[in-house]
Amino acid sequence: MKKNLQHLLTLPPCLVEDFIGFLNPDDPDSWYCTCDPVGRKLGSGGGTAALLRSWRQAQPQNAGRRRIIMHAGGQSRRLPAYAPWGKVLTPIPVFRWKRGQKLCQTLLDLQMPLYEEMVAQAPQGLNTLIASGDVYIRAPKGFGRIPQADVVCFGLWTDPQQATRHGVFASRRDDPSRLDFMLQKPSMSRLQELSATHLFLMDIGVWLLSDKALQLLEKRAASPAGDVGFYDLYTDFGGSLGDNPSIVDPDLNSLSVAIVTLEDGEFYHYGTSRELLSSTVAVQNLVSDQRRIMTRKIKPEASIFTANSLVATRFTPDHRNIWIENSCVGSGWTLTRDNIVTGVPPNDWEITLPPGACLDVVRLRSGKWAVRAYGFDDPMRGAMDDGATRWLGRSLDTWNLDISGPDIQAAPIFPVTDRIDDLLPLARFMVSGGESSRDLWQCCDKISADEIAAQADLKAIDAQRRSFRAGNWQQLARHWDRSVFYQLDLDNAAYELTAIGVDPPGPLPLDAPVMSRIHNRMLSAAVKRRKGVSGWEMDENEAFAILREGIVDPLRSEDARCTPAMSVYADQIVWARSPVRIDLAGGWTDTPPYPLLSGGAVVNLAVELNDQPPLQAYVKPCSEFHIVLRSIDLGASETISTYDALHDFRKVGSPFSIPKAALTLVGFSHEFGRGGYPTLESRLRAFGCGVEVTLLSAVPAGSGLGTSSILASTVLAALSDFCGLGWDKNEICRRTMALEQLLTTGGGWQDQYGGVMPALKLLRTDPGLRQQPEIEWLPDRLFQLPEYKGLHLLYYTGITRTAKSILAEIVRGMFLNSGPRLDLLDSMKDHALEMARAIRRCDFGQYCHLVDKTWEQNMHLDAGTNPPAVAAIIDRVRPWLAACKLPGAGGGGFIYMVARDEESAAAIRRALTAAPPNPRARFVEMSVSSDGLVVSRS
Repeated sequence: MKKNLQHLLTLPPCLVEDFIGFLNPDDPDSWYCTCDPVGRKLGSGGGTAALLRSWRQAQPQNAGRRRIIMHAGGQSRRLPAYAPWGKVLTPIPVFRWKRGQKLCQTLLDLQMPLYEEMVAQAPQGLNTLIASGDVYIRAPKGFGRIPQADVVCFGLWTDPQQATRHGVFASRRDDPSRLDFMLQKPSMSRLQELSATHLFLMDIGVWLLSDKALQLLEKRAASPAGDVGFYDLYTDFGGSLGDNPSIVDPDLNSLSVAIVTLEDGEFYHYGTSRELLSSTVAVQNLVSDQRRIMTRKIKPEASIFTANSLVATRFTPDHRNIWIENSCVGSGWTLTRDNIVTGVPPNDWEITLPPGACLDVVRLRSGKWAVRAYGFDDPMRGAMDDGATRWLGRSLDTWNLDISGPDIQAAPIFPVTDRIDDLLPLARFMVSGGESSRDLWQCCDKISADEIAAQADLKAIDAQRRSFRAGNWQQLARHWDRSVFYQLDLDNAAYELTAIGVDPPGPLPLDAPVMSRIHNRMLSAAVKRRKGVSGWEMDENEAFAILREGIVDPLRSEDARCTPAMSVYADQIVWARSPVRIDLAGGWTDTPPYPLLSGGAVVNLAVELNDQPPLQAYVKPCSEFHIVLRSIDLGASETISTYDALHDFRKVGSPFSIPKAALTLVGFSHEFGRGGYPTLESRLRAFGCGVEVTLLSAVPAGSGLGTSSILASTVLAALSDFCGLGWDKNEICRRTMALEQLLTTGGGWQDQYGGVMPALKLLRTDPGLRQQPEIEWLPDRLFQLPEYKGLHLLYYTGITRTAKSILAEIVRGMFLNSGPRLDLLDSMKDHALEMARAIRRCDFGQYCHLVDKTWEQNMHLDAGTNPPAVAAIIDRVRPWLAACKLPGAGGGGFIYMVARDEESAAAIRRALTAAPPNPRARFVEMSVSSDGLVVSRS
């Protein structure tokens, strides 16, 4: 999806030329930026039209692509610190409760993933999303299915007080998804009047427009001269929308409008200096559960933020609302409250910032510095001869300035100097009023706020920021146990550490947290790979080994060790059989290390094939004191007489790796069993007999149905019964996860729980090394009712793919806290909960939509999920499909398909039966398993 998506931005003039260099996107061609014409106000509607016109002229080849339009080119009067950057590149501190963020992240990094997801999920024809560059929207529960309409507006439930400061969508109580009319900053009395008949939602400034709506917007924004004039998207265009619009415009009035509510959504504004602090504090404090807060450092005050800076001053609980970024603030500085410090170069100053005083030093392209002092709540608006106009919280009358002009924003009041020694006295004069420096201030050249934004040397400012950040990296790495270091996006960390020549921490002590040790080794491997240094494979293998030991070690404890004892008659056979599983949503969120840190959620279905459980294991006594392993489907056998032969289970592809590991786990080895038996024969003599294990897997290898994990559970269940261990299904599944770690194939818990536990279910876990899912059984009406039962098809493609290499690559990204990968896994977990809601409602249409979304998520996570051979099969039957996905990791095996109706199901069967893609491809009948794993004796 992102390959066909364009990102269009309006930015301050000085940022446009170098924006791509600062952003450094993976696909530079998908980004385009420009600025509004200098000296003209176009409004959000006119700005949209002008941006589109400029983009089409510059990139006509991309005009047909979907696009995100973001307006970030305002003057930033009330947030001067980031005016040259257009607010959209405002640095945002790493959230203390979230993994996968970057030390260099900006507001744009936080905004874009949600907007990209909205465009990706928008119905055909809704090709343009418009958003503001100074807000951060969070949608913890997603946004549901986006309806088909000419205009889709996203809103949040809000309290009346906040609604009076924003645009409001008013909808009738009997039809809340339909817009009645829009209001802009309505009075409290107007909201009270409406409350009896209407609901109101806050407009968060995120709109999706159809091509028809966009054409009308551009037409309304056109001036009589043929260029673009002033037109406001939210007031003029929005006022013309709805069933009862305030503006009469037949063309716009006829547009269909839908409102999508972001349930439990959050809106954070970064429009003013005060909001920079208040919004950041609010986001940081979203989580108070100390178990989810990864840094153990406690700040004296929650509203103090330092980033990309060298800070030596001490903070106390009396300090609050302090922001230091890209600055040196030494021990000689005294800060108080409501202070913002940006751009200050290395210094040894002694300076006091009184409450409400902010300081910004800006390097200009001339090589000089501009010193900008301003008040925390200064609006930077008003005429110079108006006593009500304020600067640094004081009336201009008190400054005795001999400067006139209609607007303080354009007035030359900020001194410019080429002497770094002048910065301190100039700053002191403005923030403290020291008269001794007035002469220096008066003799300096002056510059306005507008000119600072236009003349700022962004490359020099960014170079200083990077220099400070290099020191931050060293400090964070040194204090990894009390910092956010190992919760950062370590893939990005490897890039930055390599670029600045800083080594990552060496191996951590054995008593360090397991996940920190894993992150440490994987980061070391990533840095070595970037440097082209040998030995990265050893570090990476060690990371996997630490995870493996973290999961397996608890089973080596004395309490967990097993004492197998023969519990059958000499002529009895223990028979275990299991269905397979189809994962419907949330797959991969069960795979360590993700659920160990965040918890997982999966919806899956246990199914029998051709009316029988396809995975079976038989265990019976053997008169000779050895172990015999047989596979009916593979026609193979092996006799084991030594511990060495039993422990030889790590060969991927060996027909008996699973039963060997299972026998080890049930206690037929020193590692997990009690008793010091020198040989396997002596162990078996004490047991009372030899053991014969026979396997039957009526499913091809690489099927994607969780076969290996469920077969392992089946074998463990049979051995548990045979050896008198009495394991319940939860313990069998837990030990299966350890078994897969022993085999080094990795994997999570959803496969075994999917087959061992019957029917349709939502599986959820909490963070922690011990993963035991809580199971919610879901109604299976969508699979059993006559109108739906025949629509579910299972087709074997004849194409197989082993999951181990796929797992290793994806788990590597988890180890490195790859931000995009973790964000996707978070959304997949939320998606599983959404799927469960649709199943409870028996909403067939939504179910199909969500199955398709699961498939899209899987393809996004791993491009190899849908290889050309599989895609060709799906394309052949696409006209008859309501939804489809490949179970498991994909890439081959089975395709689970949902037909639109019974006629479509028949058409799919005819098409693929008449001309199969290969001699092995075939339909297999599937049915919901009501029993799951079953163990019985002869």
